[in-house]
Amino acid sequence: MKIKILGCSGGIGASRRTTSLLLQDSILIDSGTGVGDLDLEQMRKIRNVFITHTHMDHIAALPLMIDTIFEVLAQGAPLVVHGSKDTVKALREHVFNNIIWPDFSAIPTPEKPVMKFQIMEPGELVDIGECTFEMIPVNHVVPTVAYRVESPKGSFAFCTDTTSNGSLWEGLNKHTSLDMLIIETAFPNRELELSKLSRHYCPSLLATDLTKLKHSPSIYITHLKPGSEDETMTECRKMITDREIHQLFGDEVFQL
Repeated sequence: MKIKILGCSGGIGASRRTTSLLLQDSILIDSGTGVGDLDLEQMRKIRNVFITHTHMDHIAALPLMIDTIFEVLAQGAPLVVHGSKDTVKALREHVFNNIIWPDFSAIPTPEKPVMKFQIMEPGELVDIGECTFEMIPVNHVVPTVAYRVESPKGSFAFCTDTTSNGSLWEGLNKHTSLDMLIIETAFPNRELELSKLSRHYCPSLLATDLTKLKHSPSIYITHLKPGSEDETMTECRKMITDREIHQLFGDEVFQL
């Protein structure tokens, strides 16, 4: 299973791109601004997008990408957008509503659109090629999920955005293994109250929650807020000494 980090920042500016992962060259998890660094041929290969939640930094490139590859999608299979019922409802009402952006789920015709929504339920498994996706609910200010992805050669979980919760760890612990965990830590500890208010992790909150995880995956920190990346990572490494902690920068490629 090939995983490329298209974007992993909690903001934009210079080399910073917001959240998006590319799997097997044809599947996205979230569609933040990092999608814009794909060339046209790479974009044309994408056929499935799994959305964690509808905050702008996680969906910004989705409408523009569909518009960009419209001709290819119209000639073949539609782009399938997977998400919870709340996520699909919000995308329909607030993005693809013919006001903010065209309703591509009915264009060029309702019978043969270029985009199709696919509602997933927590715990449901969706197979795309050799990858099996599982949705796990997490704790954020809007309905949000994590995804655990398994292939014959390994598994990883992608969790952004969230804060202290039990559902993520229960969902991961029911499996026998986990090779990699990509998880957010948006703010440094000095922003503890803001972390709680916005339901994001800071290092102290993440350190407490990681004690709930029975597996020992490599851990990669994502969604760091611009300007405080070094501070937050230093605190993560000081507070989490029993696990392997890395910072995501973007453009990394992992092979499981």
